Amino acid sequence: MQITVIGCSPAWPNPGAAQSGYLVEGDGRLLLDCGPGVLARLRTLDGGWWPKVDAVAITHFHLDHWGDLVPWIFGASFGPGQDAERPELWLPPGGSDRLRSYGDDMSFTDRIGSTFSVHEYEAGTPFRAAGFDVTPMQLEHYDELTFGLRVSNHTSALAYSGDTGPNGNLAELARDADFFLCEATLPEPEPDQRGHLTEDEAVAAFRESGAKRLAIIHRPEELPLDPSVERARDGDVFTL
Repeated sequence: MQITVIGCSPAWPNPGAAQSGYLVEGDGRLLLDCGPGVLARLRTLDGGWWPKVDAVAITHFHLDHWGDLVPWIFGASFGPGQDAERPELWLPPGGSDRLRSYGDDMSFTDRIGSTFSVHEYEAGTPFRAAGFDVTPMQLEHYDELTFGLRVSNHTSALAYSGDTGPNGNLAELARDADFFLCEATLPEPEPDQRGHLTEDEAVAAFRESGAKRLAIIHRPEELPLDPSVERARDGDVFTL
C-alpha cells in the first residue's frame, strides 16, 4: 500500500498547499477526500492528464473535504475528463441528496451521474472500493455527520481520521493499524462543542490505538509540533 499526501491543509490552505486529499494505491487507486486544490495536484501527479482513480470516498461535507468534486464534474462534462472512466464516489449517509442539492445551486446536478458512480456507505459496514476494504466509523465534528475511514488490503491497514473531536471511536478506528493519519488542528481544546483535536489529543488516541506509526494532518503551518511527532506535508509518500 502506498499513500500520497495530495493535500493536508486545514479549513484554510497553508501557503502554496491544497486541502484534504490522500491517494491510496495498491491493486487500485482510492482517493480519500477531495478538497480544493486536490484536482490540480492529481493532474500534475498523472502527468497533466485527467486523474485516473478507481474510487473517491468523502468523509463529510465541509468544503475543504469535498469542494473539488465540483470542478471534477465540470471537467468530466466539458473538459479533458470527458473520455475518462467513471470512478465510484462513496458518500456518507444522505450524501447523494446533499450533493444533488448543491448541484441544484451550482448547475451540475444532471452531470453527477455521468461523472461518478455514486454510492453511500453506512457506519460500521465495510465496503469494497478500488481493491481495498474500507470501514467507515462515525466520529464527532460539531453538528456535521462525519466519518473516519479505515482502509486495508492483504498487506496493510491505514486509518484516516478525517475531521474529529475527541471521542471513543477514534482509537478504535486506528486499532493496531500500520499507519494513522490523524488531524491535530488546534493549539488548545475548544471550550464548548468539539470538532477538532490538539496535538496532545491526537497523540493520546494514537497511543491508545496501538497503531504502529502516526502522522499529523490538517494542521495550520503556523502551529509547530513537538519534534518527536511526525507531520505529514503535501507531496509526502508513505509506503506500508
